[in-house]
Amino acid sequence: MVMNRAKPINCSIFKQVYQSFPITSYSPHQKHLTNKIFNLWSRYTKLEKCLTPLPEVSDIKEIAGGPLTKWPQRLNAIPPRISSGSLTGIAENTFVENTEVWKKRVEYYKKIDYQLAETGRYRNFLDMNAYLGGFAAALFDDPLWVMNAVPVKADQINTLGVIYERGLIGTYQNWCEAMSTYPRTYDFIHADSIFSLYKDRCEMEDILLEMDRILRPEGSVIIRDDVDVLLKIKKNIDAMQWEGRIVDHEKGPHEREKILFAVKQYWTTSPLTPKQDQ
Repeated sequence: MVMNRAKPINCSIFKQVYQSFPITSYSPHQKHLTNKIFNLWSRYTKLEKCLTPLPEVSDIKEIAGGPLTKWPQRLNAIPPRISSGSLTGIAENTFVENTEVWKKRVEYYKKIDYQLAETGRYRNFLDMNAYLGGFAAALFDDPLWVMNAVPVKADQINTLGVIYERGLIGTYQNWCEAMSTYPRTYDFIHADSIFSLYKDRCEMEDILLEMDRILRPEGSVIIRDDVDVLLKIKKNIDAMQWEGRIVDHEKGPHEREKILFAVKQYWTTSPLTPKQDQ
């Protein structure tokens, strides 16, 4: 049986048919607007009725955006967005170095938190500041999955496309607001510099309460940040009845950045005395 080959969609023809949907232009001004939409909270951004075309190609056989390496090699291969120079400030060597850094960091985490090294102990992970997805990539050999969140912040680079090109899953999130979670709770939350990132946007307590809401009882948290920030966080999590401890950076005690390991406890009452039981 011979099957007809599907014809590629020509955006210009598509525009002629559907005149009510203009094609998004990529002028410098509109590129600025596109970045602005990412930086603003989506619920407060006015939607535009238009079609966003794929990146232009010189030949019909060329893949828009660049070809992707097959899985699982694509996890550590240079993503097309980086190799093409689409992301300002992120070069190929930056990606490679970031991947290696997170391999070492996860190895260090497992030395400190023996439960993290225990196969099957945690299943659902949330990385609150995923950047290039290095934390999730370093956990590839473990039987778990990671939701990679890219914080919505004015000075952040939009790296969600890189995360998807690595074969990972991710989402945007403004950590000054509640997260629409799936699954209902997470077993493990990783927060790299989140509190420093949002220190001028919202209160530390609000972010911690949101973390407490989406973390299951006896779930664990790793928070990386400046030592002064972590000391304030430690006071708050003590009040939330989490058990936590601050340890040195993987490079040694002279680094200002420290790491806080914490476990959310069950909230239970003290056993009743015989008189109270009566």
